[in-house]
Amino acid sequence: MATINPQFITDVNGVKLSVVLPIDEFEAIMEELDELEDVKLYDEAKRDDDGERILLSDYLKSRQKLHV
Repeated sequence: MATINPQFITDVNGVKLSVVLPIDEFEAIMEELDELEDVKLYDEAKRDDDGERILLSDYLKSRQKLHV
């Protein structure tokens, strides 16, 4: 992960209220989060996989029957 250089907006008592990041750092964080979400979804799909598979042609045939 990239180095992050946050700046904080505080109230009069010094309590941190907000964070300001350069756009390139923000975009790097968002990209990392997106990749982590992809990994999480992949792991969930692998965990829930029952091993059942169907041919694409069979799936398409079943879809056509629904729309006739």
